[in-house]
Amino acid sequence: MSWEDFYLEHLPPSDFEDTRQLLKEFCDRHKKLNSNIVLVTSGGTTVPLEHNTVRFVDNFSAGTRGSASAEYFLEYDYAVIFMHRQKSLEPFTRHFHGQQFLDMLELHESGPSTTITVKPDSVDVLAPILSRYKQAQEAKKLLYIDFTSVVDYMWLLRAACECLASFDKQALLYLAAAVSDFYIPSDEMPTHKMQSGQGAPTISLQLVPKMLAPLVSLWVPNAFVVSFKLETDDNLLITKSRESLNKYKHKLVIANILQTRKNRVVFVTPETSYEIILTRDQQLSGLEIEQPIVADLVRRHEEHMTGEEE
Repeated sequence: MSWEDFYLEHLPPSDFEDTRQLLKEFCDRHKKLNSNIVLVTSGGTTVPLEHNTVRFVDNFSAGTRGSASAEYFLEYDYAVIFMHRQKSLEPFTRHFHGQQFLDMLELHESGPSTTITVKPDSVDVLAPILSRYKQAQEAKKLLYIDFTSVVDYMWLLRAACECLASFDKQALLYLAAAVSDFYIPSDEMPTHKMQSGQGAPTISLQLVPKMLAPLVSLWVPNAFVVSFKLETDDNLLITKSRESLNKYKHKLVIANILQTRKNRVVFVTPETSYEIILTRDQQLSGLEIEQPIVADLVRRHEEHMTGEEE
């Protein structure tokens, strides 16, 4: 199926028009401010098995890389569209897992005057994160857009690109979401929950059209587009990344191996490749690999905007 047919045969999410308006207003505001802008996609996409979805195919992505990177782009004064899987990790709140945040609070019950305070030994942890969040909110630098299924993702990706096109070279696309390679066409899905009494179902998955092609050539032709490649075989990493660059003509692939993705990535361009690696001491000190990744991308994006690319 072509990408054009994909949009013809699948409906957008129910709140699509409201979301498109939010994207337009955010982009219009930052275009007037002459801001650099980044679209960060984050988390995995589901593949529903029924229209009234009870079961679906998923992947392991929790949105760790995307949510961390969004924070670092904000530190470089980018306007950030954070397009993420619903219930995946988000900037700032990602630092607090499960009950951790509640454990930082104290409840002082006094009838109608009940108050909640932060425990003294948690203030140093919470205060800088809360400060950065408030700064982003007050400057209206961060827009959250959520998706669930691969179809939702495709509709929102195109809508975001429509708004980003006017930024020309000032737009950066950081496509870190783990997008499903396969899906079930809408007309082949049952309407209601599949019943186990009918026996094991036979499910035929189709290839999801690759949206990098229209994205790079048609939707945002002057943007700095970065994709990600995850492999489990190191021998395939550079080869597969170069194949992608040669096919879609975008700027950069950030490649990583599943088992070492938190401390090693490879930046692959059509001509070069080099690694960013965290030492054990850097990891123990709390440095996240997304910090040098974003610093490097900001430098490359600046060269792209000024025409000084390698």
